[in-house]
Amino acid sequence: MTEADAVVVGAGPNGLAAALTLARAGLTVAVFEGAPEPGGGCRTAALTLPGFAHDVCAAVHPFAAISPFFRSLDLAGRGAALLTPEVAVAHPLDAGRGSAISGSVAQTASRLGADASAYRRLMEPLVRDSDAIMALALAPLRSVPGELIPAARFGVQGLLPARLLAGRLRTAAGRALLAGAAAHSLRPLSAPLTGAFGLVLMVAAHTTGWPLVQGGSGRLVAAMTAELAALGGTVTTGAWIDRLGQLPRAKAVLLDVTPLQFLAMAGDRLPAGYRRAMRRFRYGPGVCKVDWALDGPVPWQYESCRGAGTVHVGGTIAEIARSEAEVTAGRHPDRPFCLVVQPGVVDGSRAPGGRQALWGYCHVPSGSQADMSSRIEAQIERFAPGFRRLILARSVKTAADMARANPGYVGGDIAAGASTLRQVIAGPALRWNPYRTPLAGVYLCSASTPPGAGVHGMCGLWAARAALRDLHLEPAGASGVP
Repeated sequence: MTEADAVVVGAGPNGLAAALTLARAGLTVAVFEGAPEPGGGCRTAALTLPGFAHDVCAAVHPFAAISPFFRSLDLAGRGAALLTPEVAVAHPLDAGRGSAISGSVAQTASRLGADASAYRRLMEPLVRDSDAIMALALAPLRSVPGELIPAARFGVQGLLPARLLAGRLRTAAGRALLAGAAAHSLRPLSAPLTGAFGLVLMVAAHTTGWPLVQGGSGRLVAAMTAELAALGGTVTTGAWIDRLGQLPRAKAVLLDVTPLQFLAMAGDRLPAGYRRAMRRFRYGPGVCKVDWALDGPVPWQYESCRGAGTVHVGGTIAEIARSEAEVTAGRHPDRPFCLVVQPGVVDGSRAPGGRQALWGYCHVPSGSQADMSSRIEAQIERFAPGFRRLILARSVKTAADMARANPGYVGGDIAAGASTLRQVIAGPALRWNPYRTPLAGVYLCSASTPPGAGVHGMCGLWAARAALRDLHLEPAGASGVP
């Protein structure tokens, strides 16, 4: 292995964001990735039939549109254009009813009937303060917010469990809309902070939307690796790093790995107290993911679903809460809450001849080997009669399959850690800087560190800035470091 100023292990979005931040500051950077290609869960592959392009994990990218890191990339110029559906997210209910977020708060509220005024009261102040809220959501939470009043206003509401926050809305449609967004947390809706997950995603839906990448999520990674190569950085794939001792000498080592992997790589080099913290780190539920090749669009009864990039399939807030509680209790729900993505509403390149590539998953207990495809399909059929007749082929990945394919998905947890209040704030260990480790020059930069899951690259950016600060270097284009 060739020596470099900095070494990054893991070529997921955070590892590549770290590598680019270091390379932009003038360091030579070498990235090592165990898989045959870079990207981690941010890849696109032919999982069903020829001509169908399926996102391996990450599919919808509200944070890529918001993230300061991704805004620093010329995505469109490097072939990764973000396409934004007119309807960000739709939530069907029985009898052809439902709710959806599209356009302004006022436009969305006008379709919520008796909840119109309540929805405006909830969302208008947050959308008005969206810049401050997104800055808070994508920063290490130990940072002092730039705008205290908007941050405090958001914090008061966001700390609430989603079920309690939803009490501000009266209709089944309004409550379900909030519940579906909050369920992205992979936490019971009775847990603190689930309200924040829902509100952040809903604010994003009203501001930047929930875009998809033209041609597939893998093009985001291609854009990142292209810029890294232009800066002289290298990415070596098929290079599993089991021990830190395998790495070449470097001034800084950044690890896009979970605490469990870090323990295995560092072993007894870590102090006993830090090892205990790594062992205490909690992982969340897994997912069972299904990709379909369809003969045509999904025949949703609720019309707004037909133009939505994302559809939350799970029924009422009570049903969603029950499903997520069953998963937390170690059971597989009969009627799971499902996230469904329809790339074809904005990207005709994903499937040939008017056909459709469909993406979906539900939450399952950690390490589950259960194939949930029949239950997921039953939920979709419930709101889109005739869906099953359109299926040409399917690809199923259980939680155990997801974990085998990507060691960062411990037990199939695609978020790389449970979104508990403590872990969202502190990350793997209670330290002032959550990216530095007790080993000099070694940093964690995975989604196990703040601000957590999502294709935003900010875990990598913040970790790289910490490394640059320790090397007495200034990040390119930045006035400060965490």
